[in-house]
Amino acid sequence: QLQLVESGGGLVQPGGSLRLSCAASGSTLDNYAIAWFRQAPGKEREGVSCISSSDGITYYADSVKGRFTISRDNANNTVYLQMNSLKPEDTAVYYCAAEDYFCSAYVLGGGYDYWGQGTQVTVSS
Repeated sequence: QLQLVESGGGLVQPGGSLRLSCAASGSTLDNYAIAWFRQAPGKEREGVSCISSSDGITYYADSVKGRFTISRDNANNTVYLQMNSLKPEDTAVYYCAAEDYFCSAYVLGGGYDYWGQGTQVTVSS
């Protein structure tokens, strides 16, 4: 059974950077696409980014393009989200989720079987 654990959240000033990690256990990440979502208080959950399994194709929400970078290290069973030039509107709980091979659910709005517990990101001066 795949289990996902996020880490790396925290409090950062506007313009700062954070790197989130999504570490997997119970199964290898090789055959999973990993997506990052976020949910701010009172708002719906939104997709942030996704990376497919073998070919590493990436997707980004328009709101984070050019600022966030998703990457994967299959040898360490971890996916990262490097977040630069952070803005107060990036404040949210960030979750990672896994689906088989491709970012189909991310692109088409489908469901996920595997979720992490979330990590809080707060951007404030």
